[in-house]
Order: sequence, then C-alpha cells, then structure tokens
Amino acid sequence: MTGVFDNEFDLVKAFEKVKASGVQIEEVYTPYPIHEILEGMGKKTRITHAAFFYGLFGALAVLGGMYYAAVISWPLNFGGKPFNTFPSFLVVTIVATILIITLATLFTFSARAQIFPGKAAKIADPRATDNKFVIVINSETPEFEATSLEKLLKENGASEVY
Repeated sequence: MTGVFDNEFDLVKAFEKVKASGVQIEEVYTPYPIHEILEGMGKKTRITHAAFFYGLFGALAVLGGMYYAAVISWPLNFGGKPFNTFPSFLVVTIVATILIITLATLFTFSARAQIFPGKAAKIADPRATDNKFVIVINSETPEFEATSLEKLLKENGASEVY
C-alpha cells in the first residue's frame, strides 16, 4: 500500500501512527531528508566505518609504496638528502588517500545498494522526487488491514492512497 502526502508534517504524523499500529513500513520517499523519518526507520549505516578503514589501509599502502620506491628500490642521494624524506611523502599521501576513500566508498555504496549501469529504476511514485512525500507499507505483515490502514492514512493527511 502506498500513501502520497502533500507536506512533511502530515507525513511525519501518519508515519508515527502507522509505526505505532505495528505495521511494517517498507520505505519512505521524500524530496529532501526528514530527520524524524530517518530516526524512525531505525536503519543505521556503517559506510563511515568502511571509509575509515579504506583511508587507513590506503594511506599505509601509499606510504609503503613511496618508501619502497624512494628508499629501498631506487635510492638516490643528491644534495645530501637523506634516503627517507618522510615530509615529502605527506602531500601525495593525503591526496592519494582521499582518492582511495572516495572511489572505494563509491564502489561499496553502489554494490550495497545494487546500483549498476542499465538497471531499471523501481519508482514507487514518480512525484516523490518533485514535491510529494510517499510512504510505502508492506502488505504482507500480519497486522496489515487495508481498510483501516487506508482510513488511518487519509485521516492523517494523505492526498492519495493506493
């Protein structure tokens, strides 16, 4: 079942009522983030943890590669420069680490969200990206009663229920 709302206040009110009734809310689509909905859905992301480890291992790999190239594999002594000039590695390490974090996190997000080129988009309501707020309710939960749920959504400001 899908409910379409004209404003976020009615959506939040209906979201709380539906959640209190015990019916499982599958997804909520909004044109912009609404913090009450994000917290109410209870879904937490761990992508920040993954990005931290990508950065840590990326920085170690870049530093290790530059150290190997400049000190072990091809040491050049010119102008009295020591073999391990660590400060000269820092700028390249920072820039390469940012690149590694960005690409690895993008790949992780795309794989986790199952987004790939050529995938057909599954859109609950095409107006959800324009100016409407859409709540999609799982109709397979035991607490689901179509008539009472439709009435609940209409009473709380839904402009359409289908």
